[in-house]
Amino acid sequence: MTAELSAAQASGASRLPGWFVILWRNRKCRIGLILLAAFTLVAVLAPWLSPYAPRDDSYAASATPSAAHWLGTTARGEDVFSQLLYGARTSLIVGLAAGTLSTVVGLVIGLTAGYLRGVVDEVLSFFINLALVVPVLPLMVTLAAYSPVKGLWLIIMVISVTGWAYGARIKRSQIITLRTRDYVTAAKFAGDSTARIIAREILPNMTSLVVVGFMGACLGAIGGEAGLAFLGLGDPATTSWGTMLNQANSGGAMLTGQWAWLVAPGVAFAGLMIALTLINFGVDALSNPHLRED
Repeated sequence: MTAELSAAQASGASRLPGWFVILWRNRKCRIGLILLAAFTLVAVLAPWLSPYAPRDDSYAASATPSAAHWLGTTARGEDVFSQLLYGARTSLIVGLAAGTLSTVVGLVIGLTAGYLRGVVDEVLSFFINLALVVPVLPLMVTLAAYSPVKGLWLIIMVISVTGWAYGARIKRSQIITLRTRDYVTAAKFAGDSTARIIAREILPNMTSLVVVGFMGACLGAIGGEAGLAFLGLGDPATTSWGTMLNQANSGGAMLTGQWAWLVAPGVAFAGLMIALTLINFGVDALSNPHLRED
């Protein structure tokens, strides 16, 4: 019976993609995937899960947690729990969009500089180094504060513009080592074009590095949005965890005993960051067989 059960489990696992099996077998990554799935479900189902509209201010102001309002209300009479659920949507959108843009920009620049070398590498490396030495936080604050256009996509663009350089430097270093491998040299002698060599020979060997860079970019984007919103530079029309922290701070949440208004978005933000960090352990196992768990 045990042998049959093991065979059934092996058969079920064989139908799953190999990369997912490796991720799921890693205990830390498994916890991270479950947490991320929970946050994603909350973000998608927020309109159905939230008991009230996040901007509905028709309730008693500065109310403490109760059966009607699980986490109390804000200084303007808005339900904190409903805002917390909708805030997950904003954080995931910013993390996915800004993380993708930063990864794509860093990948294109890093691959171009590392593969072509020469003058192209010198020029692109100059811009990479320039972007690395410029203080990121003051630049983000300046761009967000003085831009004539406001909104969530402005925050995404600001984070993307300031977050691509580190990934570009790492990918440039990796491609410099890969471009001299035998299979790349063989592809050159076979007459393959530069684009084909990069797409077919080099990029598949950088998959784990690209994924790790994307996860790091998502972490930075989520943290950047929360930081800008906490400083009051986010989109005031968007409900996010950073906006909640800003309003709780300015509304004197601790002085009025509304600890949940201040603590809840911070805990949710920390939980999402932990989920992405744990998934990174599984991504590392994709490229390093010694880190894989049976």
